Amino acid sequence: MKFHMNRKSRDRIEGFDSMRERAEKQQETEAQGFTVVALTDIGMVRRSNQDSLIHEGRLAGVADGMGGHLGGETASSLCRDTLCEYLRGKTPDRDILLQGVEHANAAVFERSNEDVTVHGMGTTLCVMWIGDKELFLAHVGDSRCYRFSSGTLTQVTDDHSMVMEMVRAGVLTAEAAAVHPMRNVITRAVGTDADVETDLMTFPRVDGDLWLLCSDGLHGMVSDEDMAAILGGDAPDTEKAQQLMDAALAAGGHDNISIVLVRIGSGEVKA
Repeated sequence: MKFHMNRKSRDRIEGFDSMRERAEKQQETEAQGFTVVALTDIGMVRRSNQDSLIHEGRLAGVADGMGGHLGGETASSLCRDTLCEYLRGKTPDRDILLQGVEHANAAVFERSNEDVTVHGMGTTLCVMWIGDKELFLAHVGDSRCYRFSSGTLTQVTDDHSMVMEMVRAGVLTAEAAAVHPMRNVITRAVGTDADVETDLMTFPRVDGDLWLLCSDGLHGMVSDEDMAAILGGDAPDTEKAQQLMDAALAAGGHDNISIVLVRIGSGEVKA
């Protein structure tokens, strides 16, 4: 059975209680020299949205929960809330970001073991902490981060998934991985074990760069080439985010779709 919500109810910006709060948040980030656009959508098939957007202060990213309807929603939102609470008021730093991910992992793992209704839940995490001169990125699972700079789209994270490990080992081609029956099996997640292995990366903060953080509901439905064409267009970043969302839905919307665009610099730079 296919479950489909009305388009107007699906197309939304999540994480704020009102348009006034969204405007205040946008003004705050613009004053800090960056802007963030965050969209999420249930998609065309799923009965619930198990993704959580992360957009607070200098934090921006996505968490894609797993573990059934209740478990997935709980895992991603608990990961987001714990991470934001731990980092709130702190200066962006690579080691502190890692500590935040470890705290989020402990919170999800503890809840999973205490509550039988969400036992075994977990979540991906791909989050950027924006410093004055550097960008700190933490990554677990198969959500992705891309950098669009000088007209070129580059994936900067490696999927922690069974099929992509096979691709990196030379056992499977990327084309075969895209349709492999085990393509949704991830090898790392926040909250499934007492300890979590996190990829940490540091990038220079470059004005004009556009960063895309997304769940597999986007990158599993829309090719890198098509994403690059949208990001390289003349539309404002808000419209680019919506164009990415529309492309994923038009391709079938088989999963929840979450998109976060982070623009470094006060103005948009054409590719």
